[in-house]
Formats: sequence, C-alpha cells, structure tokens
Amino acid sequence: MNPVFEAFWYILPAYFANSSPVILGGGTPMDFGRKWKDGRRILGDGKTWRGFFGGLIVGTLIGVIQYYLMPSYYGSLGLALKLAFLLALGTLVGDLIGSFIKRRLDLPRGYPAVGLDQWGFLISALCFAYPVKTIPTGEVLFLLVVTPIIHWGTNVFAYKMGWKSVPW
Repeated sequence: MNPVFEAFWYILPAYFANSSPVILGGGTPMDFGRKWKDGRRILGDGKTWRGFFGGLIVGTLIGVIQYYLMPSYYGSLGLALKLAFLLALGTLVGDLIGSFIKRRLDLPRGYPAVGLDQWGFLISALCFAYPVKTIPTGEVLFLLVVTPIIHWGTNVFAYKMGWKSVPW
C-alpha cells in the first residue's frame, strides 16, 4: 500500500471524529458550566456531550465503512471497530485536553492555539490506537506535517459553510 494513502486511511476515523462535533455538537457542556480552581471554566461551552458522542459515533462508523471498502487492511471487522473507536476516542480526549489547557491560559473559546489545536488531537489519537494497530514512523511524521494544513483547510471550509463563527 502506498505510504501516503495508508497514513490517510489509518487516521481517517480521527479526522472525522475531530470535525464532526462542529456539526453535531451543541447542547449541554461537558463541564456543566463548572469552574476549575483558578476560577475559569473547566472546558467551556464548546465541548458538549452531544458533540463528544457524535464524534465518537462518526469516527467509529468511518472505521466500519473502511472495513467494508478494504477488509484486507484490517483483517476483521472487530479490529476495524476497535481501531476506529480508539482513534475517535483519542481524538476527542486530546481535544478536551487542549480545551482544558486553553482555559487555563485564559484563551477565549474558538481562539487559535497553534500546535495544540492541530497536533493535540492527532498525538492523542495515535497514542490511544497504539496497542491495536500502528503505522510506520515515516507515516506518523507525514501526518504531523499535513494535519495542520488539513485542519486549517477544514476550519476555513466550516467557517464559509456557516458551521463555525471563526475561520480557525
């Protein structure tokens, strides 16, 4: 398999899990409006239960679709489900960690945090999926380079579609 294609194929559930809360989110914030010891919100209004579970479901479903499109890559539906679920969960947990850090830094909701926004979810997804299936180091490095570009492009697209109030 072509390494560039494999890298994208592998990380696709994470990319979908990361972007789908923009469309599926809203509702009750995960922190229920509570504040941390520093007096700032724990996560903020942008991290909702609906967005979290929506992203988890979408990311996992992408893995199921991938399995049916290319079963030889996974070997079994069980492995595809496990990998996609862990990539999606890792993505969302990484994004929550990023939001927590941004609140500690007193950055307003939606404010860009270069590096944290683009690599936090990716690194967390790769760590969560590591016990199940990994990709070569070169492909990981490739994803570290292209993910910020893809992240920026999808944010601009979401802004132009009216799904986000800011283009970052």
